[in-house]
Amino acid sequence: MVTDSYMIGVDIGTTSTKAVLFNGNGSAINQATVEYPLFSTKVGMAEQDPKEIFRAVQYVMKKCQQIHSDQLITISFVSFSSAMHSLMAVDKEGEPLTRLITWADQRASSVMDSLEENEALQIYQRTGTPIHPMSPFIKLRWLKNEYPDMFQSADKFISIKEYIFYKLFGQYVIEYSMASTTGLFHLENRQWDDEALAVCEIDSSKLSRLVPTTYKLTSFHKQYEQALSLPAETPFYIGATDGVLSNLGVNAITPGVFALTIGTSGALRTVVRKPLTHNEGKSFCYTLVDDYWVIGGPVNNGGIVLRWVKEQLARDVAEEAVTLGVDPYDHLLQIASQSSPGANGLLFFPYLTGERAPLWDADARGSFVGLSLHHTKADMIRAVLEGITFNLYMVYETLEKHIDTPRCLQATGGFSRSPFWRQLVADIFGLEVLVPESYESSCLGAVILGQYGEGTLKSLHAVKEIVGTLHRHDPNQIKHEVYQKTYSLYKQMTNALQPTYKELAQWQKSL
Repeated sequence: MVTDSYMIGVDIGTTSTKAVLFNGNGSAINQATVEYPLFSTKVGMAEQDPKEIFRAVQYVMKKCQQIHSDQLITISFVSFSSAMHSLMAVDKEGEPLTRLITWADQRASSVMDSLEENEALQIYQRTGTPIHPMSPFIKLRWLKNEYPDMFQSADKFISIKEYIFYKLFGQYVIEYSMASTTGLFHLENRQWDDEALAVCEIDSSKLSRLVPTTYKLTSFHKQYEQALSLPAETPFYIGATDGVLSNLGVNAITPGVFALTIGTSGALRTVVRKPLTHNEGKSFCYTLVDDYWVIGGPVNNGGIVLRWVKEQLARDVAEEAVTLGVDPYDHLLQIASQSSPGANGLLFFPYLTGERAPLWDADARGSFVGLSLHHTKADMIRAVLEGITFNLYMVYETLEKHIDTPRCLQATGGFSRSPFWRQLVADIFGLEVLVPESYESSCLGAVILGQYGEGTLKSLHAVKEIVGTLHRHDPNQIKHEVYQKTYSLYKQMTNALQPTYKELAQWQKSL
């Protein structure tokens, strides 16, 4: 028995790969996830095994199709989402010369000072990728310095999605969305940027062929038919990056609508109709499709900071949660709710892993400011939540000037499961917070882009018929006013602390 056709959205993430099986209406039917390790044996290192990720992609694509043992299903197409800013070198046979260097790898910070400030800003303004160790542009300069022989012998420098597609199809292709996250792609011309390539001392032959995000490939190597449980002629859409597809997947593609994600890390993004960059290089601009561009800022410090609180400051709270039979994070947030807005005069700066937006400072360090004897554990936990959110509000301020009328936040990620944290975000931003029905936003965005590519959807705005709303939070105006005063002090203290971070980081490394 053969059922109606389905679509598969694959999201190649930093810590796991997920595949979601969708029906023709965009409803998730089944999913599969495989996690894999992050290698961090040296200070600043964050690498992965690309071959292991390729195996994960094969497994989840096959597993998500297993919905009925007595039914054969038809897959109309597969479409891909992928984490940004990864880089690896391969030889002429496509074999890895390095492991995959992820966005979280900080080792390239050692070459940041060798760029002239004016030159760096000009490259950013053409390419839309902030000058930061996450950027493949900076990673290439670091690889050349650290591994000159390997750098010269490399045939290509590619991302993880390029590696997957090369393994499947024998072609090196990169879509405009991923290309626009490299720091090597000219946003206006949609070509590799000659000046950025010259600074890295490579030419375009070392990079993949540029294609639109709706580009389709067929006829993958037949040796993978059984592993994928798909015929080789199945269409594969190259898709886009996870960030821009998350905006699409939560229906945040209308001007004034922001996608706010807080998971392990976090991001704030919105869609504009032409390339826009920040005059100081504090926000990104990445391609979605046609005249849709996503501007925003990624933050390192989201739920990972709350995990640090659970493990280092509130281990007793976590143990109590086990006794009560409740989730430890839910219990932490319930305790935080016992404190008042502003955490009784306590500020927390959440830079435990350096920071991307809005500081773009790999040396940034975390701190409590204003701590005194009257502060409680509830105050400290609430200050952490507020600090994470204030940091994202700083990102919002860099984007707000491009938006005529900010309307609402579409919330995704682990924080969106907490009514308390959702309301706290609404109160700080002074905007309505909505939680979409689908938590699989990047996978859903990938299949919507695939439908758009094949012509099933005539407009990306058809996503509004697919994505509903689970929760809605209106801001409390009184609390918002309290937070505006608190935020003013938060920003003032951020500006005072930032000049000390480099010296502080050097001191820590010397101990």
